[in-house]
Amino acid sequence: MMVVLMLCLAGIACLIAAVRVTDAAGEAARLAARGDDEAARAAVAQLAPAGSVLSLSGGDLVTAHVSAPPLGHLLPGVQVQASAVAARESESAGP
Repeated sequence: MMVVLMLCLAGIACLIAAVRVTDAAGEAARLAARGDDEAARAAVAQLAPAGSVLSLSGGDLVTAHVSAPPLGHLLPGVQVQASAVAARESESAGP
């Protein structure tokens, strides 16, 4: 019975981590599209679980890929991943 409870709790923790990673990827893509890669990395550090890794790529479309181990490293081999894409904003200011 205890094993079933632990597996259920681990599954819920993975779902929560997936939501956090998805939010972090979206925010990082938006910030990187504005040209602020440092703020994108700071957002991932704040929003995603500890140990998360951010990868940014792209030209006119910026892709942010975030991966993280749920529950720290208590579930070996399990990674939660999410990607988000945003259009790069132009450098010109104002209308």
